[in-house]
Amino acid sequence: MAKKDSLKKGGWIIRNLILGVVFVLAIIAAASIFLSIRTRHGKEVTVPDFTNLSLRDARATAFAADLRVQILDSVYMRRVPRGAVVSQIPKPGSSVKPGRKIALTVNSIVPKKVSMPNLIHTSLRQAQAELSSRGLVLGRLNYVSDIATNNVLRQTYRGVDVPPGKDLYSGSTIDLTLGLNGSDAMTYVPNLHGYKYLNAVNALHDHSLNVTALVFDKSVRTYSDSLAASVYSQRPAATGYPTVMGTGVTLYLKLDAEKPAE
Repeated sequence: MAKKDSLKKGGWIIRNLILGVVFVLAIIAAASIFLSIRTRHGKEVTVPDFTNLSLRDARATAFAADLRVQILDSVYMRRVPRGAVVSQIPKPGSSVKPGRKIALTVNSIVPKKVSMPNLIHTSLRQAQAELSSRGLVLGRLNYVSDIATNNVLRQTYRGVDVPPGKDLYSGSTIDLTLGLNGSDAMTYVPNLHGYKYLNAVNALHDHSLNVTALVFDKSVRTYSDSLAASVYSQRPAATGYPTVMGTGVTLYLKLDAEKPAE
């Protein structure tokens, strides 16, 4: 009798252990299914390119791709439509989980105003740094005979002298008239192959040279494309021979500088 009771007790313990294991496995399976549904395990979507879209169109595009968008920051760029998307994180083509938030930087609807600095009697390098810090763009370098080379003599906006303290829209282009001493009037044309658009322009200004023209091939269709485009050719070429300051250089750009131009 005692033996039977012992067997019954042992069987009850085994059954309960089995039931316990089954219960734990069921909980794990249910949690796994829940997490898989919750996180859409194994599913990914490709991030669309939102650049140049209005915020409304960006939201519609995100909804269609099972994503969400949020404005991270705003800037002001004159050549980009106001309110349009300028950049995004993650980048277009990235693989992300459905429902992911895409951070957007949009072009400000109301352009920011900045105060014109006093660049008179500063050096070209100082003027470049000051304009950049104010959100203004360095334009043409006009050289005239003077005792000091690269000494700023005039600052103009649209051909008119602009006084210090005048309010201008961010992104406005400022032309400079600089001194040129005949004994210190030469520079060199740098090799700009592979330089991005803005970096190439800055490099020319660093060498006291002007941009005669920017020629973009068919791969460049938007302003955002132009910012990403690289130099694949230039005229004049970088020969290593000296040239006069203020000389103009034509740049030829495309999105992939290693591929043949279209």
